[in-house]
Amino acid sequence: MFKRDIKNHWQVTYQQNGYPHVQQGWVLSPDRKDEFDPFILMAEDWFKRGTFSDHPHRGFQTITYVIDGRLEHIDNHGGHSILDAGDVQYMNAGWAARHAEEAVDDDLIHTLQLWLNLPKRLKETTTSYQNVLLEEAPVVAFDGGQVRIYSGEIAGVTGPLDSLVPITMSEVSLAPGATYRHVLPANHNAFLYVLAGELEVGSSQTRLAKTMAATLTFDEEAENSELELTAVSRTKVLIYSGQPIREETIAYGPFVMNTEDEIRQAYRDYHDGKFGPPAVL
Repeated sequence: MFKRDIKNHWQVTYQQNGYPHVQQGWVLSPDRKDEFDPFILMAEDWFKRGTFSDHPHRGFQTITYVIDGRLEHIDNHGGHSILDAGDVQYMNAGWAARHAEEAVDDDLIHTLQLWLNLPKRLKETTTSYQNVLLEEAPVVAFDGGQVRIYSGEIAGVTGPLDSLVPITMSEVSLAPGATYRHVLPANHNAFLYVLAGELEVGSSQTRLAKTMAATLTFDEEAENSELELTAVSRTKVLIYSGQPIREETIAYGPFVMNTEDEIRQAYRDYHDGKFGPPAVL
C-alpha cells in the first residue's frame, strides 16, 4: 500500500469582483493544468443572478458542488433543475453544450466548479447532465466521522456520479482528534480542498486549514494507495482523484481542446449557430 503525502499545498486567495459576480478564487489555477491532469481548473465562486447566463462549452466535463445557496440550471436540450447545499451537478459538455447556471431569486450562491478534461477520442461525445443530490450519495461511517461518496469506489461503496473518465469524489467529515485513512487508486492524480476546520495530512502530517488546497503524491506502479487524515478541529474536506490523460491540452475561454485550430473551430461553430438556441431562464 503506497502511503500518500502532500506534494504541494497553498492558501486560496480571492478577488472581489463586485455585483453580480461577487467573489472568485482559484482552488486549481488554470495555468497549472499540466500538473493537475486530468483536471483543468477549479473555481470557487460567490455570485448573484445574472453572472453565468447562457454560455457554451466544448471538449471537457464539469463537476459543480454547491456549498451554499440554491443553484438553478437550464440547458438548451430542455433540462432544468435546482440544486441545494451538498448537491452536485455533472456535465459532459462533449461536442456542444449551451446552458445557464444562476442563483435562485435573490440568493447569493457559493459553488465549487471543477473542469475535468476529456481525452481527444471523447471530445465529440453527446452533451449530457447528471444531478447527484446530497441524499443520493452513499455515506460510510467510521469512528469519529464519515465519508460521503459522490463518484468512484471508496470504502467499499460506489458513488452515483458517472463520469466518462475514471475519477473519485468524496467528502470527508471528521470530529476533533479523529483519524481516517482514505484509500484511492494508486494511478490517480489527486488533490483536496478544506471546506472547514483544520487537519494534518499524509505521512508528513502537514497541517491544512479552511480554504487551503493540496495536491498529493502518487505512484502509478503501486496497486493501491491511502492518505491519512487527522482532524485538529471539526473538519470537512473534499478529495478528488482522476487518471491522467497525458495529451496536449489548450484551454481557451469556454472550450478545452487539443489544438489551437480546434479552439478556433469551436468558436466558428458557436457563432454559426451549431450549438443550438440559447438557454434562457
